[in-house]
Amino acid sequence: MTTTTLSRALTHADRIHDQAVLVEAITRLGGEIDRALDGHPAVYLTVMQGALIFAGQLATAISAPLTFDYVHATRYRGATRGGELLWIKQPATSLAGTTVLLVDDILDEGHTLKAIRDFCLEQGATRVLLAVLCEKRHGRCAEGLKADFVGVEVPDRYVFGYGMDYHELGRNLPAIYAVDA
Repeated sequence: MTTTTLSRALTHADRIHDQAVLVEAITRLGGEIDRALDGHPAVYLTVMQGALIFAGQLATAISAPLTFDYVHATRYRGATRGGELLWIKQPATSLAGTTVLLVDDILDEGHTLKAIRDFCLEQGATRVLLAVLCEKRHGRCAEGLKADFVGVEVPDRYVFGYGMDYHELGRNLPAIYAVDA
C-alpha cells in the first residue's frame, strides 16, 4: 500500500468526525469511566494497534488509578474485511480479581473484542468494561457484546483515521473518514 493509495481514498472519503468532536467525546468518556470506577483501580488494557491514539488520550482523562498493559489480536491484518482471529500478544499483567477497562478503536461486529473480553474473564477478571472510540450500529454485533462507553457513532462503512487504518496507513489522521469498502 502506498501513500498515493491513501491520498486516492481520501479524495473519495467522507469526513465523519473531526478532531474537535473526538477530543470532546474522549473527555466525556473519561468522566463516565471515572464515575463507573468510583475511585477503584483498573487494568487499562489497550487493543493494539488501532486503539493506540484513542487509548493514550483517554488515559489522561481518567483520574482513577490504572495499571497499563495491552493485547494485540487481529482479524484484519491490513485488509478491509476480517478473517480468523490471530493472537499476537496477550497481557503480561495478572487479571485475576481485577476490573479490566478494555479500550479499542471501534466496535463493529465485535468478534475480536468478544474474544478478548472472554479471555479476560477466563483469566479471572471480576469485571470487564469496554470503552470504544467508535461504534457501528447495524445489528451484526457478536451476541452478548455491548460497549459500556462509546465516544461516537460511525456509519456502516469502512472507517479510518484516528487510529484506524486504511490498508495499514492513515492511523495518524486527525479525523475519522468513511469510504465504501
